[in-house]
Amino acid sequence: MTARSLQSAERLCKEKGLTFTPLRRQVYGLISADRTPVGAYELLDRLKKQRANAAPVTVYRALDFLQEAGLVHRIDALHAYAACEVESADHSGLHGGLHGGLMLVCNRCKTVTEFENPGLEQQIAQTALQHAFHASEDLIEIRGLCGVCADGS
Repeated sequence: MTARSLQSAERLCKEKGLTFTPLRRQVYGLISADRTPVGAYELLDRLKKQRANAAPVTVYRALDFLQEAGLVHRIDALHAYAACEVESADHSGLHGGLHGGLMLVCNRCKTVTEFENPGLEQQIAQTALQHAFHASEDLIEIRGLCGVCADGS
């Protein structure tokens, strides 16, 4: 996964008027350094190596911030977090509406590939509107096998 650099994440936060604290930076760095999504308690274990007093609430607050800022996604299928691959400044939960992406989640190796598909997002928004439905999630997860795992089976 090619995630935003720490400098890019910091710049995005500054543009949005958000504070990218050292703790948030550390948690983001731990997530973006991993090739596959990382669970909250795995993050806590890693963070404790740098901050002995880290607690679950510390990690969850940082994760909430990072999600709202559009820097990480919670992959529900894996109960884990992955760094956002999309660089656009408006790719976050701060302005409402369906604006997320499409996540392809490999069942075997757990890699996640993120795509933006404005046409699909528009279709979903139109369908929801036609049914007076207000979508609460902005991320579509599709589970299956990546090309490497499919070729190896």
